[in-house]
Amino acid sequence: MMNNPESSNTASIQRESLPGKTERRRARNASIFEGKLVKAAIGQSFSMLNPVVMAKNPVMFITEVGAVLTTLITIYDASTGKGGLIYNFAVLLVLWLTVLFSNFAESLAEARGKAQADSLKRTRQSTIANRLRDGKVTQVNSDDLQEGDLVVVSVGELIPGDGEVAEGVAMVDESAITGESAPVVREAGGDRSGVVGGTRVISDRIVVKITVSAGNSFLDRMIALVEGAVRQKTPNELALTVTLAGLTLAFLMVTGTLWPIGRYFGINLSVPTLVALLVCLIPTTIGALLSAIGLAGMDRALSANVLAKSGKAVELAGDIDTLLLDKTGTITMGNRQATSFIPLNGVEGRELARVAMESSFGDQTPEGRSILTLGENILGSDAPAEPAGADVIHFSAQTRLSGLDLPDGRTLRKGSGDAVQKYIVDKGGTIPGELQEIVDVVARKGMTPLVVTDGIRTLGVVELSDVLKPGITDRFRRLRSMGLRVVMVTGDNPLTAGEIARQSGVDDYIAEAKPEDKLEYIRREQQSGRLVAMMGDGTNDAPALAQADIGVAMNSGTQAAKEAGNMVDLDSDPTKLIEIIEIGKQLLMTRGALTTFSIANDIAKYFAIIPAMFLLAIPGLRMLNIMGLATPESAILSALIFNAIIIPMLIPIAIRGVTYRPLGAEALLRNNLLVYGVGGVLVPFAGIKLIDMILSITGYF
Repeated sequence: MMNNPESSNTASIQRESLPGKTERRRARNASIFEGKLVKAAIGQSFSMLNPVVMAKNPVMFITEVGAVLTTLITIYDASTGKGGLIYNFAVLLVLWLTVLFSNFAESLAEARGKAQADSLKRTRQSTIANRLRDGKVTQVNSDDLQEGDLVVVSVGELIPGDGEVAEGVAMVDESAITGESAPVVREAGGDRSGVVGGTRVISDRIVVKITVSAGNSFLDRMIALVEGAVRQKTPNELALTVTLAGLTLAFLMVTGTLWPIGRYFGINLSVPTLVALLVCLIPTTIGALLSAIGLAGMDRALSANVLAKSGKAVELAGDIDTLLLDKTGTITMGNRQATSFIPLNGVEGRELARVAMESSFGDQTPEGRSILTLGENILGSDAPAEPAGADVIHFSAQTRLSGLDLPDGRTLRKGSGDAVQKYIVDKGGTIPGELQEIVDVVARKGMTPLVVTDGIRTLGVVELSDVLKPGITDRFRRLRSMGLRVVMVTGDNPLTAGEIARQSGVDDYIAEAKPEDKLEYIRREQQSGRLVAMMGDGTNDAPALAQADIGVAMNSGTQAAKEAGNMVDLDSDPTKLIEIIEIGKQLLMTRGALTTFSIANDIAKYFAIIPAMFLLAIPGLRMLNIMGLATPESAILSALIFNAIIIPMLIPIAIRGVTYRPLGAEALLRNNLLVYGVGGVLVPFAGIKLIDMILSITGYF
């Protein structure tokens, strides 16, 4: 008994129709400080004050320790009536705000990721599945399905788990995952066999083989990563964290020596003042925003409908040197269409059309169906009917042939020129001299020639037209401006591949590519010190996806491809690799820009605090008070307040990222130093002076 969605009250929990990508992209474009997210982030900010949590961020941990110490001293001074209570209270208040602002930045980034993960979470809820065992169908809960189980899914039913189509072909509505309303074809035996739990079959009937047990699906693991539950820092992030910890330790030692120096000059430096100096000296700005930048990078990848297995994968995408892109569906429109039949001398065009049609009856590819359409247009009522009892020879990357073995002993084949020639020679036949000339002429036009043969008799060539995707040449020009090499991978012969490469503007190409050719090319590039990214969808792509530094598997592809890659594109868009590279570069640029700004704005704080602390003992330091700050207390507090408020002001940049422009490394460095280096010096000077003026008006400092 099949599960009817109209009357599925027996289902434990029915999945809901989800806005998917649309919802996630709306969340991406929504205000950074959305009320619901801000409320959740504020609560999390206080929870993160736990020293065990804070210890993961050395810079902010030292700041918290300083805040605690200042609080204790302020309480002691208040109980004994000693010290400047207003000044001490102002310092401790700003110190705690600095810590909370840092926690808020990370919490807000996490909250945005969790909000976007909600749409993914709902796709893995439980439903009723029709499990097929020993020819019998029984209804079970989808949570009880195990790897290897076969499930029957009919029209209107939900696919209960991740798997591959083992039998049949159907149209599937994947809007719950991708947000795209157009249904897609999923069929057994090809590279479009992968299905995801929570999507709905809208035509025909398929049998799905479950490839991942419940609770351990790819989607489950990705949700955990998106939420930050199992996110680990990337190598670059760890290196920067260690550097910041080293700087913090160095400035801690420097600050510790100031107390005896102050005593020597007759200046009694209070602990709150020393703590304020330390917090202003250490790189608190980047220390506060570092985690938020990494979390936001994964968030932006998810907004682009890409699930990354780690933050490292997103970051590494920004350093890629070489892109391997399939020609069909990426560089060209895909779905090549048969445009003409070219018979050899002595062969009638109608005979070639008829045999080409017969060899394509078992070919379910768009190219095969276009041959049938072209043949029907030419032959009309004389078009052959599909023969009964024929054995279908499916196309493979190794043979590059397909066709039919008929019951009467005829063997019909079509395929690439060299593959058909090898087939005929192996059968004891001979190759007509004019065949290669026709193949070359078609290939030089940038079209794909398919040679048709009846047994060992070659009949002619089918011309398949490739059409470049609109704007693809401009996109490749953009990639080159980013310093990337684009390599086209195709099964076409070298002449066709060369012409398409010339038209599209790629840097290199691999013709007549087999799976081992891709793998060998990637290894060769990596041995030359280059980082390589590629996209694939088939099981035969799995070795290359695993070898590549960035392997992006299409969601529509096989489970082997998805497990081998370190990213999965839910849209199954072959050009998504370009967007992934830009997201990675934006992540690196954002981290570099804010690190530059953090270090630069420390310079202004040095000019504010150091002269103020020793002005009375060393009058000559007055010349360094270029900002003309009113009093030592006002100068110290102004620098500390600016140090705190700059963190929430930079949160939008940390989360949305620095605007990426495809410029060379030298131009990017120059712009970075100009905007965030020079700007990082000038902005604090103006900000600290403005705060000092406001504090002076109060009369307390």
